[in-house]
Amino acid sequence: MNREKNVNRAVMKKDAMALVTGAPVYTDDLAPKDCLVVKVLRSPHAHALVKTIDTKRASAVPGIACVLTWEDSPACRFTQAGQTYPEPSPYDRRIIDRRLRFVGDVVAIVAGDTEQAVDRALKLIKTEYEVLKPVLDFRKAKDNPVLVHPEEDWKSLCPVGADNKRNLCSSGSESDGDVEAVLKDCDLVIERTYHTKADNQTMMETFRAFTYLDAFGRLNVVASTQIPFHIRRILANALGIPKSAVRVVKPRIGGGFGAKQTGVAEIYPAIVTMKTGRPAKMIYTRYESMIAASPRHEMEVTVRMGLSKEGKVRAVDMYTLSNTGAYGEHGPTTVGLSGHKAIPIYTPEAFRFTYDVVYTNYQSSGAYRGYGATQGLFAVETALNEAAALLGIDPLEIRRKNFLRERQIMPAYYNERLESCHVSQCMEKARAMMDWDKKYPFKDMGNGKVRGVGVGISMQGSGIPCVDVGTVTIRLSDEGHYNMMIGATDMGTGCDTILSQMAADCMDCDVKDIVVSGVDTDVSPYDSGSYASSTTYVTGMAVVKACRELREKIIAQGAELLGIPAKTADFDGACVYAANEDNANDGSASISLKDISTKRMCGSGLALEATVSHSSPTSPPPFMCGMAEVEVDLQTGEIELLEYKAAVDCGTVINPNLARIQAEGGIVQGIGMALFEDINYTDKGRLKENSFMQYKIPARVEIPDLEVEFDSSYEPSGPFGAKSVGEVVMNTPLPAIVQAVYHATGLWFRELPVTPEKVIRGLGKLR
Repeated sequence: MNREKNVNRAVMKKDAMALVTGAPVYTDDLAPKDCLVVKVLRSPHAHALVKTIDTKRASAVPGIACVLTWEDSPACRFTQAGQTYPEPSPYDRRIIDRRLRFVGDVVAIVAGDTEQAVDRALKLIKTEYEVLKPVLDFRKAKDNPVLVHPEEDWKSLCPVGADNKRNLCSSGSESDGDVEAVLKDCDLVIERTYHTKADNQTMMETFRAFTYLDAFGRLNVVASTQIPFHIRRILANALGIPKSAVRVVKPRIGGGFGAKQTGVAEIYPAIVTMKTGRPAKMIYTRYESMIAASPRHEMEVTVRMGLSKEGKVRAVDMYTLSNTGAYGEHGPTTVGLSGHKAIPIYTPEAFRFTYDVVYTNYQSSGAYRGYGATQGLFAVETALNEAAALLGIDPLEIRRKNFLRERQIMPAYYNERLESCHVSQCMEKARAMMDWDKKYPFKDMGNGKVRGVGVGISMQGSGIPCVDVGTVTIRLSDEGHYNMMIGATDMGTGCDTILSQMAADCMDCDVKDIVVSGVDTDVSPYDSGSYASSTTYVTGMAVVKACRELREKIIAQGAELLGIPAKTADFDGACVYAANEDNANDGSASISLKDISTKRMCGSGLALEATVSHSSPTSPPPFMCGMAEVEVDLQTGEIELLEYKAAVDCGTVINPNLARIQAEGGIVQGIGMALFEDINYTDKGRLKENSFMQYKIPARVEIPDLEVEFDSSYEPSGPFGAKSVGEVVMNTPLPAIVQAVYHATGLWFRELPVTPEKVIRGLGKLR
């Protein structure tokens, strides 16, 4: 049977019509009307102890169901990080703690029938604080006499170099080769320090969840989350109840970008429901999503890079200082990617990577697209661009001398062998798209404005090797369609559609014949969650394996009904038939898939379904090259991004439209981080940029028409040759734009964002 293939085709997203027509599919749409409204009283201090708290007047407000304080909170320590057990992030939280560790930390939880009643009650809570000295400089946090976590029940489950008595969430070092000896032998050694701030994910749908008890007394949680199975464990740990008493359901998600890899909101309605027995919901305001969420980790990365005079990178010595804030969510793991995804991109002869992750009295950081690789690649790529300028070498030429090649072993990347790599081809494609040779390095427009171009390369990973798990159940249903249950979370990226495309090609059917169920921890097969760029690569291979097993069962059932040996039968997606030596239908016997699905409902001893898990021992990196052209007004410092061209190697592109949208979205976020998004605090630890009035993200008029193309390698360990695409696309705008500004102005900017004010100040120093 000849069917149009679905992989590498722009199939429309399965949920597209529901979303564009405004169907009620999101968390708040589905919440019961009688939910208690849950809000929290937040700390006005960066570091304080609650001396006394009086909730009597608040509790007396009509319509208030409960007011909870640290005295009502379980004593269990837990982490809100959505990571596979045992979590690398330390157990350093309580639902409500007497010690408050940042401006915005939870002092009390209030739940009531209406928002008005809850708002009134919050104002009536009387609290006396003992204000403590905070740790507000992350460069001075390590071994500071002021401890963010002095408690004795703090614990770290994994050996990540954590020590709460030193304000260390994590620390460590790794190396290969004699770095100092190689550096000593280099023609050029540069040392630079780069600083990136705690950018906010600013997804359209803020954090939200609602909870209720079912008829059996189990806690049911419906949440906008990337990590349903991890949320189940987090809630069980926090509440001190068994995981079997918790069910988590994920509806459609209005964006996450890593923010929802942390259980930010779920615990508060959950404890209210457990205390009152009533349904409860919490909807974060945008203000709360800014001041008490899980932004990117602020990092300061120092790079020493040694090169030959020809431009060969010989040694990289890198130190990352990461600011995890008040709690350690994702602190030990994001810092690792700052080195593991940046150092190996050019495979130096020797490398050393050391790092410290410190506690401070700012809001806790978490996961954000790129997950530490963004910060590390900005540093390494900009250091290479600076070295190219010092050596007088075209930044494309210096990369040609250093690119990874297929079959190489990457010591700084878990000693993996690189099986698929078109990074060189991506750069050449981007070069042609940008018309680099005509524009490099700059062009004076003669009107006080200068144009410059810049380049950046990035790599990421495809899931966490030997950790991430994807599981798929697919079964033949009535009339010959398939039901596929997955535990992976579609957060707007289209993974339901992509996995259906793979299943459709495996089963020789149309995508519409694959019905995908959303995630419900009671019925969905286990999946680690949608993070670490794992879904297409890890869960996709589970789809391939499950379909392969189901095909064999369908052939066996069809052959039995035909009365022929299974080894003489085959399946073409529409029927099982007697096959000749070439596996073609010999015309002697066949039975339709519809008849098989109908007949198996009576007297069949074979379940036509398959459940398969997949985990990969490797994490094949995708690659990307991005190029930026900017125009800088030397009188005002204004930077206009004129063009951005990019080429991506994500292996086989499963759905070109969805992959291109992923790339464009990641590029826009990178542009925001490079040029607009700024984080500043007062000397009391209060965030200044706490709304979209202060926190600037790119507007449509500030984004040029992006051009993204693909140059696909073939990854033998991936489904249909695919790798990931979700995170690698975030990382190139930072170094590319910074270099483009340098070519236009002669100024290197090593702290982001690059703003007109910084340009003017820098130009003033040159004059």
